[in-house]
Amino acid sequence: MLPSWLAHRPKRKVWEGGIWYLLPMVPISGSMPSSSPLPIPSLAPAVREAAHRAGDLALPYFRAGAQTAAKLWYKGQSSPVTEADIALDTFLKGHLSGLLPEAGWLSEETADDPARLDQSYVWIVDPIDGTRAFASGHPDWAVSIALVRDGRTVLGVLYAPAHERLYEARLGEGAWCNGDRLQLPGSGHVPPRVAGPKPLVDRLERRMGPVERLPKVPSLALRLARVADGSIDVGLVSANAQDWDIAAADLILREAGGRLTELDGSTPAYNRPHPVHGEMIAVASQLHPRAIGAMRA
Repeated sequence: MLPSWLAHRPKRKVWEGGIWYLLPMVPISGSMPSSSPLPIPSLAPAVREAAHRAGDLALPYFRAGAQTAAKLWYKGQSSPVTEADIALDTFLKGHLSGLLPEAGWLSEETADDPARLDQSYVWIVDPIDGTRAFASGHPDWAVSIALVRDGRTVLGVLYAPAHERLYEARLGEGAWCNGDRLQLPGSGHVPPRVAGPKPLVDRLERRMGPVERLPKVPSLALRLARVADGSIDVGLVSANAQDWDIAAADLILREAGGRLTELDGSTPAYNRPHPVHGEMIAVASQLHPRAIGAMRA
């Protein structure tokens, strides 16, 4: 049964797994008691649907092993943008803002609005994480959607259309990939499988001993998700990652039994005035002390 403050809210129909769901249009302020948490489980199917639909919008522009069919230009001197990025961003902003009209918004492809800093809840979105991969025909790109409350991710969805893999997590409830529960084992691979920028991998190997070097995953969000699914043991992250690169995957990793931290051991906080992070490490919780110790030595 829905709580009383939701029972009479307007509803929207969402098709999910052969069932129509009636999902409430949830406010963040106004009639909702400030102490009440959002009903994240009831939002999850709609956010999952949004990620799938965004992926469907991107796929016609994607050409496996070849240059994208989308128009391509650059922000600044080196950051690529395609018309697919903009189309997905427009769709997701409209769709997600319709679910939570008073939520703030932070996205790689939208001009930053400082009003988000006054909101408890904020959508943090990268419509295509791994635009370079997308544009060059590499399959490692993803749609990343996070809902953050007071600086902490409470709902994360990451969809990799070219791999047909959807990762999701809800704070305190677990993480899944294509419906299968993610739970990192107590012991990792020996030697540890490591992915990330070469200088960071070199540093880790010098101080921790032999590692198995995996190809760098061009989508940072997917690199972290693959730590969560156990296919990477240690994911290394260069300085200057943005909130939209990591907010969804951070929760997926944490709920699977892993940790994403900066090298001083602190966990990322989101929706700050400058949403930029330092060098980070993503790893199963059991391996974290040894791996971060090696990076700081």
